[in-house]
Amino acid sequence: MTVTEYQVDGMTCGHCEKSVQEEVGSIGGVQDVQAEAKSGRMIVTSEEPVAPSEVAAAVEDAGYKLVSAGMPSGATGGGCCGGSCGCS
Repeated sequence: MTVTEYQVDGMTCGHCEKSVQEEVGSIGGVQDVQAEAKSGRMIVTSEEPVAPSEVAAAVEDAGYKLVSAGMPSGATGGGCCGGSCGCS
């Protein structure tokens, strides 16, 4: 299991949070998404690391912008996911 924290720009309310959670939650392998409008913080729990480009596309589909991604738990070196998404 992988838990990754992201920063999302543009969320202002509970509806925004729900929209982001639904879009990102539809990515294969994603088990849980928690978004907080006030801080812009989003936590994604997934079976394996998810490519940041997939997360960014889902956030954009919801109408917002992904501004940063942290290192997932369990990842070791090489970019955001240990290089498995080609980011290294």
